[in-house]
Amino acid sequence: MTTAKKEILSRMIERRRDFHRYPETGWAEFRTTAAVATVMESLGWEIQFGGDFIDPETVMGRTIDPEAEMERAISQGADPSMVKRTGGYTGLSAELNTGRPGPTTALRFDIDCVDTDESSASDHLPVQENFRSQNPGWMHACGHDGHTALGLALAETLTAQRENLSGKIRLLFQPAEEGVRGGYAMTQSGLLDDVDRFVALHLGLGQPTGTIFGGVKGFLCTTKFDVDYTGSGGHAGGEPEKGKNALLAAATAALNLHAIAPHSGGITRLNVGVLNAGEGRNVVPPKAHMKIETRGETNDIANYVYDRAMEVLSGAATMYDVGISIAKRGESIVAESDPELADLVVQAAESVPGVSSAERFRRMAGSDDACWMMQRVQSKGGLATYIGLGATTAAGHHNDRFDFDEKALPIGLELLEKLILKLNIF
Repeated sequence: MTTAKKEILSRMIERRRDFHRYPETGWAEFRTTAAVATVMESLGWEIQFGGDFIDPETVMGRTIDPEAEMERAISQGADPSMVKRTGGYTGLSAELNTGRPGPTTALRFDIDCVDTDESSASDHLPVQENFRSQNPGWMHACGHDGHTALGLALAETLTAQRENLSGKIRLLFQPAEEGVRGGYAMTQSGLLDDVDRFVALHLGLGQPTGTIFGGVKGFLCTTKFDVDYTGSGGHAGGEPEKGKNALLAAATAALNLHAIAPHSGGITRLNVGVLNAGEGRNVVPPKAHMKIETRGETNDIANYVYDRAMEVLSGAATMYDVGISIAKRGESIVAESDPELADLVVQAAESVPGVSSAERFRRMAGSDDACWMMQRVQSKGGLATYIGLGATTAAGHHNDRFDFDEKALPIGLELLEKLILKLNIF
């Protein structure tokens, strides 16, 4: 291994730990975006910030205060000029134009974190190595810190290989994957419309380090939405009949949502993740807030679950005579990896040190808004795949003790480098 490659690998681990220490929730990734932009611009790639291409009308689930989050990012070391250049919207597109005819290849790297507190247990590696989250309620519990660092290392590697490449390479650093919010906005911006080959990648996925699968099948359609019930308060002892109980409406809805019958045609999922209600022990609760998601194996099945959920929610409102409002916060569709591209991934993996197993496809009963990008590229005649990069983890995804084996990162870098050389060889 050359000295230059060793330095790239070392920086990749350092960056991963830095991103882990300063996680940022969806649409608030100003520090991360600024850090990525600084690296990409220094490498000579052409960059566009979220504010340059995102149409606010296409944005879902953006509930943050951008000014406050920009100030926080700067206080945590972000370059103020880079933060200002975001235009208030996170995410970045970076392109290497080789100047030679050839295909346009795009790769997606998600940059946001999970909304959860990180474990402070003494045996948790980020605690031991001093890169535990410094932002309460936010944690990189899904590996996106590794994805972002991997994208930057790939950019360094490809820049050094520029004379061996043709066409264009576009790296998309996507905000707000958690809650499937950012992929749609990036897709609607037109960033995928001229792409011939599209690749997304995810660490872990329940597979050990050394495992590769060239494509994923089984993504679920999903809709994320918030529900607010509005009743009226009342003295719980003196005048309980004058109150309209929003808590009971929400509780009734929660129980009956989970009683929706599964569909015989395929997989269904529903989860009430949050229910907040109540003001005091002796107050009839006037408000209740719920965060809910529905999923289905196909568009029709997903619509079945969602439509039944709407019936349950409105029925609970009628039962307790309270008002109801529903706001969609995120959405994704299904997509299938193309066999031709999955085969190329497996072929590339054959010569990657550390790979112990390479499969063509594996099913994953989850959701990812990279599906919007995959489908857009495929609809215009291109190919797309979603790579699984095995990484042994300390706990499951979205767990407060999640951490992944960093030995997976050099494997991922080598794999993507070899794949790009197959797709954009000069």
